[in-house]
Amino acid sequence: MAVVTLVACEGGGINTGAVAFTTDQMGTKELERHGVDVQWLTCTASYGDSGSGDDGDKKKSASASASVDTVANVNCEGEDKKGRDITITGKVTKEVNGKCVRGDLTAKVDGKQRFHVDVLGNCNAPDPTPGTPDQPGRPGPTATVTVTQTIWCQKDPQCWPEGK
Repeated sequence: MAVVTLVACEGGGINTGAVAFTTDQMGTKELERHGVDVQWLTCTASYGDSGSGDDGDKKKSASASASVDTVANVNCEGEDKKGRDITITGKVTKEVNGKCVRGDLTAKVDGKQRFHVDVLGNCNAPDPTPGTPDQPGRPGPTATVTVTQTIWCQKDPQCWPEGK
C-alpha cells in the first residue's frame, strides 16, 4: 500500500490526488455503511471538460491555477469480498482535507446503484491530527530515524568505540 502526501491547492483549483484518495477512503466507508464488504477499491481523478471518459488533450496538471474553477472526473473500480464489481464515478468540485468530497457521485455494485450523493464523507469532521491512522485522511504514525555514529579514539588506546 502506498503512502500519499496530499497538498491542497489554494483558490479555485483542486488537487486530483487528494480527490482520488478522499473518494477512495470515504467511498469505501459509505459502501460498507450500505452493507458492502469492500475487498479493494482504487480511484483516479483527472481534469477534463467532458465526462465521456475520453479526455485526450483536455487533461490538465494536478496543480491547477488559482484562477481556474476546476471539476475533477473521478473513476473508482474495485471488488467486494463476494467477487462483485464495484464502481464509483462522477464529478468532484471540492475536496476538504481528506474529510469529504463534494460533487455528483454514484456507486454501483454488480451494476446496481448503491448510492448517489452530492457529498461523500463528513466535511465538518475535525481537522486531521497526526498519529491516528485508523481515521481516513489522517496521517499514520511517523518514523523515528536513529543515526548511529561510531567514534574511534585513535590516539588513546583505552578509548573503545561507544557505538553512539
